[in-house]
Amino acid sequence: MAKDGFHILDSDMHIMEPPDLWKRYIDSEFRDIAPVGLTSINVRDLRTFFPTDPPSASRNGGAPHEGHNFERNQILYRDHAERGWGPDCQLEAMDREGIDVAVLFPTRGLSVLTRPNMDPRFANAIARAYNDWLCDFCQANPARLLGAGMVSIYDVDDAVAETRRVVKDYGFRSIFLRANIVNGHNWYDPYYEPLWNTLEELEVPVGFHEATGSQSRQTGDLFDSNFGIRRIYSQPVENMLALGALVCGGVLARHPKLRVAFLEANCSWVPWLLWRADEGYEREGDIFMGDLREPPSEYFKRQCWVSVEPDEGPARYTIDEFGCDQLVFSTDYPHGDSRYPEAVDNFLKLPLGDDEKRKILWDNCARFYAVPERAAVT
Repeated sequence: MAKDGFHILDSDMHIMEPPDLWKRYIDSEFRDIAPVGLTSINVRDLRTFFPTDPPSASRNGGAPHEGHNFERNQILYRDHAERGWGPDCQLEAMDREGIDVAVLFPTRGLSVLTRPNMDPRFANAIARAYNDWLCDFCQANPARLLGAGMVSIYDVDDAVAETRRVVKDYGFRSIFLRANIVNGHNWYDPYYEPLWNTLEELEVPVGFHEATGSQSRQTGDLFDSNFGIRRIYSQPVENMLALGALVCGGVLARHPKLRVAFLEANCSWVPWLLWRADEGYEREGDIFMGDLREPPSEYFKRQCWVSVEPDEGPARYTIDEFGCDQLVFSTDYPHGDSRYPEAVDNFLKLPLGDDEKRKILWDNCARFYAVPERAAVT
């Protein structure tokens, strides 16, 4: 497709799951308690509820009216909503933006596995059902629609088994996790070692993708009654915490082949955070960062990627400090804070050289997801 001479790989494009996805795809044992998507006059309502919940318990996933964006969303997304957000709509959106290939992440599915103390078998069934549906969705154009698999961390053996299944049976290019801790195990906990080992073995990356809303404790809860402030803090701060756990907690040092991306949370905070992490390593690393043999920033440069917003002017500070080899691009379609359908146009206006744009729009993302150049389809 090559918009303005650039091939484009969207590192984090979203689908809008049908409200009855889990009712249709989950194991029959759990069908009566499967999550259900809410619908409303907002054509892109993000919320879900569980039939066993009290009526007031469906706050996860976002605000139903999204302030000034509400009228815009009604106009922009109504056609795709009326047509059911199918793969035909996804491909139309990609064509409109000039996107060659997209890695697909959930919308409602970002919040369904955030409850503390979920029954591990039920949580795993939710993940499997989503992955089965996503595999069917991607069949509309497997060269352009690439899956990121959902895994349940309530039993790490389930996460390992589902990772193997979606990679080997479905050809998914990654798995994703919420940065938000939902089961009491921080990311450097030995509990996760089997999952990191499996990802290294399969040479498949993990994308940490936070959302504004969780049934487990989240930074944004400090502003629970003000969705606007919650949105400002939830994604970047939770991803900052995850990056610190993985780098300073020694996960990347113990797993040098592990590739990790931090998505939909800006990138401009990276220079400060890594400067402070390096300072901590210099002062206290011998005691508290025993697995590290180099400053945290060195592990970041080798094993981490971060997504840049289409109009993120302060990203220049990250590029000044680290170059642009760790940055990937995302449109965030069809979310209310997306710049769709001008996300690519906005990015191309940033004061970057063509080589930098080419790396961010395709090369870095292709390296992260192991997508060959020939996948830049027309």
